Amino acid sequence: MFGRGPRKSDNTKYYDILGVAKNASEDEIKKAYRKAAMKNHPDKGGDPEKFKELGQAYEVLSDPEKKEMYDQYGEDALKEGMGGGSSFHNPFDIFESFFGGAGFGGGGPSRGRRQKQGEDVVHSLKVSLEDVYNGTTKKLSLSRNVLCPKCKGKGSKSGTAGRCFGCQGTGMKITRRQIGLGMIQQMQHVCPECKGTGEVISERDRCPQCKGNKITQEKKVLEVHVEKGMQQGQKIVFEGQADEAPDTITGDIVFVLQVKGHPKFRREHDDLYIDHNLSLTEALCGFQFTVTHLDGRQLLVKSNPGEVIKPGQHKAINDEGMPQHNRPFMRGRLYIKFSVDFPDSGFLPPSQSQALEKILPQKTSKKLSQKELDNCEETTLHDVNIAEEMSRKKQQYSEAYDDDDDEDGESSMPRVQCAQQ
Repeated sequence: MFGRGPRKSDNTKYYDILGVAKNASEDEIKKAYRKAAMKNHPDKGGDPEKFKELGQAYEVLSDPEKKEMYDQYGEDALKEGMGGGSSFHNPFDIFESFFGGAGFGGGGPSRGRRQKQGEDVVHSLKVSLEDVYNGTTKKLSLSRNVLCPKCKGKGSKSGTAGRCFGCQGTGMKITRRQIGLGMIQQMQHVCPECKGTGEVISERDRCPQCKGNKITQEKKVLEVHVEKGMQQGQKIVFEGQADEAPDTITGDIVFVLQVKGHPKFRREHDDLYIDHNLSLTEALCGFQFTVTHLDGRQLLVKSNPGEVIKPGQHKAINDEGMPQHNRPFMRGRLYIKFSVDFPDSGFLPPSQSQALEKILPQKTSKKLSQKELDNCEETTLHDVNIAEEMSRKKQQYSEAYDDDDDEDGESSMPRVQCAQQ
């Protein structure tokens, strides 16, 4: 069959790899593979080359026909095709088969190295304050990768792919180089031939729809429901709707709410805040005005009879704040901060001033006697813009400081010094 015929071989390489005797039982071989494979799995930082060798050794020694062929004729007989053992399976498939697809004992749907978690796709969703007050639905068109429907994500017409010879199906390649006397550096990197998949597809066998890429583009319209009372930064998750990929658990599409600022209302948790200006007359004699709420309702706001509003005072209206998320019938409060506008002219006619003085509470400052007035120096008050005033003074101080530095520089010439005798 091989030209010279099969020859006897006492090859013990695979037994040495597993660390078992040549007459080891089936249970001893399994136990040895379990221990060594767990220790050398690449996902746990093990050596991929060693992991591959363990898989090959176990594949041969756990199969009675291959084991007998190996014991009689050695490794070359298997590689040259005797008994149908012309190629080895992917070491990760052997590992999964041995552990029942449970990876490192987690018992989940993992497929070892080749079944990974896909990344989530995160989008910002800009909404108005009206949107989160009333609730709304946004329709968004997205493009995503999906497994090719024609080849079911296999990438080939036959549904199979060949093992990459560059990495022997591991998806990783090991590069070794000598960096000093007796020192060798070993580096692991993704196989450039198969891009880490461990598989290659011949050009003839490639799927005509995806060209062997295993994925195609799909346009999808998502209806994003923004519920009443949702908060800034809150997430709306569409599970398993992100990009699909072979041997990958599809990630989620996540929308993160970004609530735009409002010209009138300000939100803090479940409460709303607005500012309102009153004239001096309204602050003293009463007021009424309307507020257009976020749902379009008109709220009538008015003072109680005889009530006086102070500048900076707050008032609250119950149950007119934001709806509470998941409890939309419960609402916070609407707070109104009042400011009081005084007359623009800054002056009142004497007649009006006297009339107001009779109505308003008495002055708190005491009335000065004529003798006290005679002993005082009269002053005059001037209008001033304090911000402009402080800026101007700061500039003056800065220029004066610079002038002082210049004078010091001019007078810093060496002076005559007397040395002590």
